[in-house]
Amino acid sequence: MTSKTTNAGSDPERLDMTDRHGPNAGVTRRVFMKSVSKHAGQGVFTTGVLAVARPTTAADAANGMAHDQYAKYDAIGLAKLVREGNVSSSELLDAAIQRLETVNPQINAIAGRIYDQARTAIHNGLPTGPFTGVPLPMKDISFSMRGVPSEYGSKLFADRVAERDSTAVTRLRRAGCVLFARTTVPELGILPTTESTFAGITRNPFSLDHTAGGSSGGSAAAVAAEIAPMATASDGGGSIRIPASCCGLFGLKPTRARVPAGPDSFEAWGGLAVLHGVTRSVRDSAALLDVMSGTAQGDSYAAPHHNGTFLEQVRRSPGKLRIAMVSTMRPTDHVDPECLQALKQSASLCESLGHTVEEKTDEFNRQFSFQELRQAHGLTVLVAIRRRVMTRLKELGRELRDDDLEPVTRYYHDYAEQYTAVELENARNAFFRAARQMANFQSRYDVIMTPTLATAPIKHGEICMTGTAQQVLDGLLEFIPCTQMANWTGQPAMSIPLHQTESGLPVGTQFFGRFGDESTLFRLAGQLEKASPWDARRPKLASNQAVQLR
Repeated sequence: MTSKTTNAGSDPERLDMTDRHGPNAGVTRRVFMKSVSKHAGQGVFTTGVLAVARPTTAADAANGMAHDQYAKYDAIGLAKLVREGNVSSSELLDAAIQRLETVNPQINAIAGRIYDQARTAIHNGLPTGPFTGVPLPMKDISFSMRGVPSEYGSKLFADRVAERDSTAVTRLRRAGCVLFARTTVPELGILPTTESTFAGITRNPFSLDHTAGGSSGGSAAAVAAEIAPMATASDGGGSIRIPASCCGLFGLKPTRARVPAGPDSFEAWGGLAVLHGVTRSVRDSAALLDVMSGTAQGDSYAAPHHNGTFLEQVRRSPGKLRIAMVSTMRPTDHVDPECLQALKQSASLCESLGHTVEEKTDEFNRQFSFQELRQAHGLTVLVAIRRRVMTRLKELGRELRDDDLEPVTRYYHDYAEQYTAVELENARNAFFRAARQMANFQSRYDVIMTPTLATAPIKHGEICMTGTAQQVLDGLLEFIPCTQMANWTGQPAMSIPLHQTESGLPVGTQFFGRFGDESTLFRLAGQLEKASPWDARRPKLASNQAVQLR
């Protein structure tokens, strides 16, 4: 399959839309909307190879696009419907809002609504791009939107309004995305769970008693709950891959500097944190990265150049890959048996596709000074937290109050005061050394595979900022021993939702690519998605119904 695309924003015009992400090509608007009305109440629609059953009400058909029709498309599929005149951008937005208002009381994934701005953008005319008309929830950190609150899940930042769009947001608007909601985050994006005293607990659509992951938990919950087919996310220690694993989604952390963090900063968390999104389909993730990536004017450094577009890579064969399997990273010894089983099954799937997989846990762990790297990570994050808090206090013109921050966040802020510039520089050098060690290890392997998480999604309250700093640290080591490495080395990594536990909780498998080589990951992901499709695994939330919109 070929696609005429540019790196500035992929155009899926020639993609085969008869696959599981879209309907048969050539359907007219009249036939499309007639089908919606005809099947109201039956809730069965077929998308090429996948039939998705959803309860549908007569109110849905009367009000526009029924939810079951909306939810079976990925973002590229929705954009094609708009481009061909089968639905309007306003109808897609209404469908997204309807779903949001129906399910958000159950999952608490939304930090704020920006419906008026979304409708205004549509009224003024959307740019022509690969995602024209597609509703897009935005993570409430790292994606500043002019005139919109950016509260970071924190009381201290309540009602803070961004003065201008970030570079990534500008590119998303140019791609035709309709930004209509902000998604929840833990305070200042620190945790691998999404719960705070300010924004509440964000719940996993697959099990409301379990975490949606973090810090992009609101984005992942929104996508898993079918509010939108994709949402923006960021990753400073696993914050794309963790919630992707928890919520049964595809999540790729790009190479450091692949997506610019400007214009108000040139890197986040000392270069540990990067921007992208969570999606249901691999091709949406690739097209989204095409839209967001590329050096911006004034950037201090850039990710390695890649040829063509990432979207083109999804349908290309990865060839025969050499894969190193690493079951855990120090000091964590115990990995939940179901997560280990998922890793082994993923390895078997890779081997069945012609790849070679070698167990290399011990050899891999001998390559790195994990204690030094984890301490460097903590130092870097704490300094960044303190800087962000101090900047906010300067904006407010006052001192820090006792109730401004959650207990552990306050502890981190205070503790960071003792760090010196030399210690911060030592931390950066630890990351640089690890990157070179990783490059040396991967000279023999195209890809490294690990469990995304050491356990299935944990229950609420197990990792939160109202406990102690030691409890948080212990929780991190038990839950996410394998995600932070890619942030230390700057390489791309992805979580693929290939498995579920016996109780139905999603379990992701993580794959690391070489520095700058997202292409191999997208090729492998596309191959795995075709061999073991996951899109039919959807949570069972309340069916759509007429509600009073805000």
